[in-house]
Amino acid sequence: MSEQESQFLLILFGGIFFAFLMSLFVVAMVVLHRQRQMQNRQKIEHLKSEHEKTLLNVENEIQQETLSQIGRELHDNIGQLLSLIKLSLNSAKPERQQEAKGYVSQVITEVRALSKTLNLDWVASLSLDDFIREQLKRIEATGFCQASLESDQSFLELKKEEKFVLIRVIQECLSNALKHAQPDHITIRIAHNGSIRTIEIKDDGKGFDTTQKYSGSGMHNLANRMKTIGGKFKLTSVVGKGTLVSLELPF
Repeated sequence: MSEQESQFLLILFGGIFFAFLMSLFVVAMVVLHRQRQMQNRQKIEHLKSEHEKTLLNVENEIQQETLSQIGRELHDNIGQLLSLIKLSLNSAKPERQQEAKGYVSQVITEVRALSKTLNLDWVASLSLDDFIREQLKRIEATGFCQASLESDQSFLELKKEEKFVLIRVIQECLSNALKHAQPDHITIRIAHNGSIRTIEIKDDGKGFDTTQKYSGSGMHNLANRMKTIGGKFKLTSVVGKGTLVSLELPF
């Protein structure tokens, strides 16, 4: 075999080997790409499942909070009114019986309000600002502390799931402030800066050390809930100087 033929065969076999390697590379890239697609689909399905589970948990918690609120109202408010009606009707004085009629009207009004609360459709019909005002009104009615709202109404347009999550996170933040902070005043401020809307929940209570492990789990849960609607949860607190929670959500 001549030298020229040897070189030709070498080039031929080299080309075949190179083509084989390229084929293997292409096949490997296709397989890898499909694996990544499968992994991405699995991740998306997992995220969707977690998102739906979070929203379901939030809705269940709102229902439980609503039922607890109704129980308190029945015991503390309506129960007291019914007791007054009973005492007034047992009296022989006409003016006391007239008072009973007024109490009956109050009971009817309270029962109607509670019946609306049982239906979670109020979440769709009530604006976030109105919900916060109602919550702060209840806090002030207890005499526990003063409460105020400042709003530019930038959260008026919300999807139902966004409103559900924000309502539950705000409820939890207010509950934490009342249970642990012992504040004289709670302020909620709603504003926007460019494409970001922010809800700030501030109290002038005891504050706490945010580096402590015991303070992290509940905050982590609230942060995860904000993530499900594309938002952010931020918390700053100083011992003796109060706590500030910021909830951010893009338009």
